[in-house]
Amino acid sequence: MKRSDLILASAKKTIELQSNSIANLINFLDNSFVNAINFILNSKGRVIVTGIGKSANIATKIVATLNSTGTPAVFMHAADAIHGDLGNIQVDDVVICISKSGNTPEIKVLVPLIKAANNKIVAITGNADSFLGKNADFVLNSYVEKEADPNNLAPTTSTTAQLVMGDALAVCLLEQKGFTNNDFAKYHPGGALGKRLYLRVSDLIEKNEAPRVLEDDKVTKVIVEISEKRLGVTAVVNSDNKIIGIITDGDLRRMLNKTTQIDNLKAIDIMTKNPKVMNVDAMAIDALETLEANNISQILVSDNNDNYVGVVHLHDLLKEGIF
Repeated sequence: MKRSDLILASAKKTIELQSNSIANLINFLDNSFVNAINFILNSKGRVIVTGIGKSANIATKIVATLNSTGTPAVFMHAADAIHGDLGNIQVDDVVICISKSGNTPEIKVLVPLIKAANNKIVAITGNADSFLGKNADFVLNSYVEKEADPNNLAPTTSTTAQLVMGDALAVCLLEQKGFTNNDFAKYHPGGALGKRLYLRVSDLIEKNEAPRVLEDDKVTKVIVEISEKRLGVTAVVNSDNKIIGIITDGDLRRMLNKTTQIDNLKAIDIMTKNPKVMNVDAMAIDALETLEANNISQILVSDNNDNYVGVVHLHDLLKEGIF
């Protein structure tokens, strides 16, 4: 068998083994999981997540997920905890201990100290009969039959199972809390993800020109307006500043293909009636979806009184990293 075939076969076997193990976690969900969720929901403290080795790496990811979905969480390395960091745990905090075996020396030292302080322990372990499993208040069983590596030694499937169990915990908590898109935006204000959740059309048009012509304006004025405002489009409005049409540079090219006698042509003669219009308070992501759905590059914007206020261009969305 060629090396490339061996590599692909190994990768497929790894993914298949892990996916089967993860699917099997469903069979381990029980009232202990439900009770852990309810206790955390009712707790006045934070969630402290601890582990050692690869489980510590998983703990940091679970902490990040909890924090970003509205459950205050802190990472505490199990080895550091018994050398001074135990002071991180406050009176009402809930401690999640992650350990495949549940019998590591650090866990055996740490667990009694946590219990002595009357903090509740949620165990994510692959061995419910371990020291950790027997001493925890709530046990989330993350048992896997074997690791993905041929020697059944390197933490692979087991750490994936821990991560998935942590994700299940976080998702249940956010759903029970009624965590919304607006809440998510509050915790993710930076980057494209945050902008998709909070950026509005009004933010996009702030620095843009607002090209406009009246319906009776000559085409020569339309050409000047589109050229000067550099958005490739102009709104056609009536005397009350209500949108009645749109003219794009594409409309101008099509007009010139038909005739060069433009002296007597007016905006109303070449405009597209009833164009797509966005409200100024709409989300920027909705503007993007409208542009894509209609295969257009610009869309006119009106305020809550249907007055014309500007243009959103596809380039505006590109600049913000939303596209």
